[in-house]
Amino acid sequence: MGRWRSAPRGACPRTTRGPMEDLVGALGLALTALVLFNTRYMNAALTQLRADGFDVRDEDIARLSPFVRHHVNMLGRYSFQLPDLPGGLRALRDKNAANDE
Repeated sequence: MGRWRSAPRGACPRTTRGPMEDLVGALGLALTALVLFNTRYMNAALTQLRADGFDVRDEDIARLSPFVRHHVNMLGRYSFQLPDLPGGLRALRDKNAANDE
């Protein structure tokens, strides 16, 4: 009966500790990469807006969140062969182009 003792609050039961920690670590890594990607592109977009003369207010920026994920396919296959892009970022969308979403 001692085998089924409950784990301390917030801890994984001993029988699933290894695989569960691997899963949590992988999800944490994916989330960190997603937030980094979004943060870099949000910064590039804000820089472009300011360069184009738009009034970008700090109170509006404070409400932005880099945890937007609708553009990420969590179930797909990915290639990590990065193209050689100027500044390491792909071009931002053209505001005059047709919206394909």
